[in-house]
Amino acid sequence: MNPLPNERPGGLYASARGLGVTTLALLGNRLDLLGTELAEERIRLLSLICYGAAALVFLATGLVFIAVFMTVLLWDSNRLLVLGVFSALFLAGGLLALGMAIGFARNGSKLFVASLAELKKDRAALGADDLIR
Repeated sequence: MNPLPNERPGGLYASARGLGVTTLALLGNRLDLLGTELAEERIRLLSLICYGAAALVFLATGLVFIAVFMTVLLWDSNRLLVLGVFSALFLAGGLLALGMAIGFARNGSKLFVASLAELKKDRAALGADDLIR
């Protein structure tokens, strides 16, 4: 059989090879995107931990010094009231921080959101959504 004028010998092999190369390039791009997202998330978490720890230390120290200052200032007249008020404020602040931490934990991370969106676009562009259903 003679090949068609536009068809080359080995065209199926070349086409399959081209598909393989394209697939590998696509996977490489997606893995690069995943690596970039992991690096960004790591930097974000480290920054959050460092700044959060520094803020916690400075705010806690400042609040303790204010409580001691107010207690010493009002030692003769209302020391028990001052100690009670600051104890209540510290407990309220701790409960508020606990509530915020639980809220952050429930929200979860946005890690791999961009990668998943790109994969959905790829599937839609290839018509893979129709094949999967």
